[in-house]
Amino acid sequence: MRPTTLLRLALAGTRTDTARVVLTALSALLATLAGLAALTVLAIPTPTATDENQDRWSEQYHNALLAQPGLRGGTALALLMLMIPVLALAGQCARLGAPARDRRLAALRLAGATPGQVTRLVVLETGVAALLGTLVGLGVHLVGRNLLHRPDAQGQLALPTDVLPSTGALAGMVLGLPVVAALATALMLRTVTTSPLGVNRKAARERGPGPWAGLLIGFGVASFAVIRPVVHRFADDDEFLAWLVPMLFVVGALAAMIGVVIGTGWLSYHCGRLLRRHARGPAALLAAGRLMADPWAGSRTFAALLAALIFGGGAAAQRAYFGTKDQLEREQSRFAGLDGGTNPFYLSTMDYVDGAIAVAILIATGGLIVALVEGIVARRRAYAALVATGVPRATLSRSVAWQALAPAVPAILLALTVGTLLGRGLAEEKVSAGGGSTMICDATAALCEDPATSAQYNRIVHIPEVQRAVPVPLEHLAWLGAGALAAVLVTIGVGLLFLRASTALDELRTA
Repeated sequence: MRPTTLLRLALAGTRTDTARVVLTALSALLATLAGLAALTVLAIPTPTATDENQDRWSEQYHNALLAQPGLRGGTALALLMLMIPVLALAGQCARLGAPARDRRLAALRLAGATPGQVTRLVVLETGVAALLGTLVGLGVHLVGRNLLHRPDAQGQLALPTDVLPSTGALAGMVLGLPVVAALATALMLRTVTTSPLGVNRKAARERGPGPWAGLLIGFGVASFAVIRPVVHRFADDDEFLAWLVPMLFVVGALAAMIGVVIGTGWLSYHCGRLLRRHARGPAALLAAGRLMADPWAGSRTFAALLAALIFGGGAAAQRAYFGTKDQLEREQSRFAGLDGGTNPFYLSTMDYVDGAIAVAILIATGGLIVALVEGIVARRRAYAALVATGVPRATLSRSVAWQALAPAVPAILLALTVGTLLGRGLAEEKVSAGGGSTMICDATAALCEDPATSAQYNRIVHIPEVQRAVPVPLEHLAWLGAGALAAVLVTIGVGLLFLRASTALDELRTA
């Protein structure tokens, strides 16, 4: 098959196929913007140390996250983490309209195409869609860089619009994402056999998933827990800490995230078992059968949302630490008759982090909607057959709600718990303030500085050292959980709109 023919067949299809390509390209565009933003932050040059700038700050930026060299790595890592829900959304979009695509692939096999050609066709479709998205994302980044270049009165910038990643980094991001998407598609197709009579997949495992995902979660939490002891132990070896601490952070976060996502399959299976054993209504029993038949559907559906919640739980724990420290130091300052507290930079930085998490949850909600709608459309013949045999549509609607909510609630609680444990592993369990003395002037500065009157107006105040335990941020976690649950409910509401159209009796004639 010639490459031009292969490309034309990859982009052919119905409106559903066009929507799948567009949504995949949009996901690649968003991922490209996040990746290019991270590369731009890393491309900021660090000036040489001078007498006026010994800390080597990039003073052309008024945001400390960009100006301080030590904070840029964390900022870039946070931007890269935003790619996780976007890539998960791309994975969900790639499954949109799968039944119709399967029939089209079977027709191509019937016309003489080989299994390898059909596989290359699907891989090329995903790769081309991702390439279109990355190219548009590069264009948006370059145009936005010029539009947002607005120095203030002091000549400082809010964003690093004065720098650009290297050509190799830009090409790696623009071309790397489509290659990764194509390879991931080829990996997912390893269990798929396309024949002239249809598309066959290997049977799902008969036994439910094991609880071994807990080992990954435990490893991730332990990796975060040893970061502070390692830093104290090797405080004098900066080169050793420079690679060990980031490795512990990245490996621990990925292990915990993968453990939670895989653990959702275990939760789904056992939620189905509990429903089958204790439920009495037909809706719950239908949902129980679906959860046990395909427990990994929950892992695929909620992956992006759970990843965002893990980081949200960690951010909530960090905010609780900074907030407790700020409050304690303010109380100690008021005790000494002074005004002050901690540097507001830390709490304001957490506001940026919370904003990024909100964006990630919003993107994950889009992935949830796509996944639920795709599942309903893929099983429309089964739903139509149930309606034809007398099952009310209201029962099917409740079944869909049960199937989404039953694994979602424990999975949300698990993700928030793991995220909180990770965050508390990085921060200390107690904060302390005080423990010294300060001189306070009860008059004007001139009287206090005058040797003749300084003893009369100056007094020394001893500030006792106070320790306070960092509380668990239950309120913040509750808001995150409520937001995630609201996203699931919105997803169910949108899915039920498609359920009515998918249960029409005409769907029984669908080939």
